[in-house]
Formats: sequence, structure tokens, C-alpha cells
Amino acid sequence: MSPFAALWPTLLDVGRHPRTGGYRRYAWTDVDLTLREWFTDCARRRGMDTEEDRNGNLWAWWLPPGWTGDPRGAFVTGSHLDSVPDGGAFDGPLGVVSGFAAVDLARERGVVPSVPVGVVAFSDEEGARFGVACAGSRLSAGTLAPERALALRDHDGHTLAEALTRAGRDPAALGPDPALRERVGVFVELHVEQGRALGPVGQPLAIGSAIWPHGRWRFSFTGEANHAGTTRMADRRDPMLTYALAVFAARQSAERHRAVATFGRVRVEPNGTNAIASDVYAWLDARAPSEEVLASLLEDITTEAKAHAGSDGTFVDIAAESRSPVVEFPAEPRQRLRRVLGDVPELPTAAGHDAGVLSALVPTAMLFVRNPTGVSHSPAEHAEEADCEHGARALADVLADWVTA
Repeated sequence: MSPFAALWPTLLDVGRHPRTGGYRRYAWTDVDLTLREWFTDCARRRGMDTEEDRNGNLWAWWLPPGWTGDPRGAFVTGSHLDSVPDGGAFDGPLGVVSGFAAVDLARERGVVPSVPVGVVAFSDEEGARFGVACAGSRLSAGTLAPERALALRDHDGHTLAEALTRAGRDPAALGPDPALRERVGVFVELHVEQGRALGPVGQPLAIGSAIWPHGRWRFSFTGEANHAGTTRMADRRDPMLTYALAVFAARQSAERHRAVATFGRVRVEPNGTNAIASDVYAWLDARAPSEEVLASLLEDITTEAKAHAGSDGTFVDIAAESRSPVVEFPAEPRQRLRRVLGDVPELPTAAGHDAGVLSALVPTAMLFVRNPTGVSHSPAEHAEEADCEHGARALADVLADWVTA
């Protein structure tokens, strides 16, 4: 049995919801702690040193013979283990499992590294619980302020600071990682394809070329609570209507700009069947091929939402929760991957990744494994085992080339 085939099933039951079949692996929950134990056990079985850094990111190290001191100039691979609500099995975990499998394959080939090799699982990449994506890597890179992160609240009102304390961590430890630049010589993240570009061209693997700029914005629509049955339509100040019109405007604007915009999360108060809402809180996810297009898209949606609010007698407030600039993966690592892997396509992606966050500090690259349907962030997310095996072998090829040159 191959290293990938042996390891992949050990993770499949953790955090899987029995009704939906999707995964609910949220940061700093009991499920997350189980995933952390799984990671540590994988490292221990391979004789790899492990550490959890100040921001909850997990690192496993394969050190060269005779290496002393902290890792530096390392070849690092991995991804994340958390999920969106009812997410699929592959988004994130495929990269972590493939990282350990690549280490196994390299050792089977007799590779002796000249620099450290790391497998990393970044904390809270999806932002499903506290609302900010790539929180672990952003904290380490210094692009997310610790005080802001600690004040983030989940759906139940618990802050990240409270969740860390409950999990036995010190909230005061959060902050930039000054050793990151020295520690990581290159970070190569393998990820399931999110989209369906590889299937039509008959390729199991691609190299990432760029990440679209994207962000998340919270829209707060305020109206007046009232009785659903006795309030005349002309007398209503219904924020739900304003919200609905904003959703429609987002769809139209995204189509005009050849971008994407989604209101995927909504909270209504008082949330009664026979009550007109007083408040609607909705979160917009918007992504575009350039910074200029993203800015124009957001301006259009904001203008439409405010115009509808004015005509409905409601109010709207818009606050940015996260913003990620365009990422062009550097040419040198991409060229090296092409030299090792041969004739593989290069693809941009509209999905955010930890590799994109780290790209401002260290050389980064991405590999995408074919997703035959393109479905992601869903229990239907899928990749064929043969393609996953191909990805793990390719990652082992890249690892061996990097650490023995």
C-alpha cells in the first residue's frame, strides 16, 4: 500500500457530520484538538520533531543528519486541517496528508536532505468560526493584529481569546513570527483544485500561477421590528427586503465585471416567523481578476445597497472584515517546479490560501490536484485516489529536487 493510501483513511472520520456527510472542523473546538493529536501522531511515527507555534500552527520537522539548532532555509509543505461548515474531505487535509506521504516516499527513495524538511498545518485557514480566513498564517506574517484576532467572536458570542484559553493556550502569545523568514526557504502548498479546469484538458496536476484579490465584508441592514400580519406593506421598514435587493445587485454586478460575489452567510434578528426583522447581518465574499475590478465591484454593490436602503426607510452599514491583495506566485519556484514535473499546466485561482499570505515574506508555490466536478466547500468535493497518489509523488519529486541540490 502506498504511503498516501495508508494515511488518508485515518483522517476521514474526524469531524464528519453523520447527517450531511460534510465536515465541521472548526478552529479550537474539540474536533480541532483531535486533528492536532492526529498531526502530532503522524509526525511521531515518522520520527519528526513537532512544535506548535505562538499562533497555533503545527510544524513537523525532518532534519538533516547532524543538524543542530532551529530549522532554517527549509523546504516546507502542507496546508490546513479545518473546514467550512459541511465542507469536503479534500480542501486542506489533502495537502497535509500529501506532505507526510511525500516524506515517506522520499525516504523510500533514499533521499537524505541537506536542509530541513517541514510539514505544516496552519490554524483556522477557513475562518469558519471567527470570520477571518487564514488567521494562523496572517498572525505569523504580521498582517492580522493580535488584538483584533483575540476580539473576534464566533456565532455563540465566544471570543477567540476565550476559545484559546479553553483549549489550554495562552492568548497573550499571539503575534508575528520573527523566525518565519529565516525558517522557511520555500513553501509549496498542494491543494485540491477548486474549479474544473484540469478535467477538460485531461491533466491530473497543475502549478498555481496567481490568486485573485478577494475579501469579506459585513453588511448590517437596520429596519424596524413589527408584526408580520398586522403591519401594512406601506408602513414597513423591512431590512430583509433591502438585503434581498442587495443580493440581487451583487449577482448582477459580478456578472458585469466577470467576477464573483456571494452573500453566503446571514443572521436575522429577532428571527421570528411572524415578525418583521429589525436587523439583518449578511457577509459578502467578493473576488475578481484584478484589484481595480474588485474595487469597482464592491463600489457597485455598496451603492446599490445604500440606494435600496434609502428607498425602503432602512439603513445599511458596511465594514471590511478581511482583504487579500492579488498574489502572483514568484517565477523562480514555478520554473523549478516545471523543470521537475515536466509539461503541466499553470492555473490561477480565485480561492485564498496560506501560500498566498506567506508569499509576501518567503518564496511560495502551489500544486493543484484535479477535481473532476469542480465542486468544493461541499460534501460532494472529490478527487480520484489515482490523482491524489500522482500529486503525492509529484510533491515528493519536488521535495527531493529541492533538498538534495
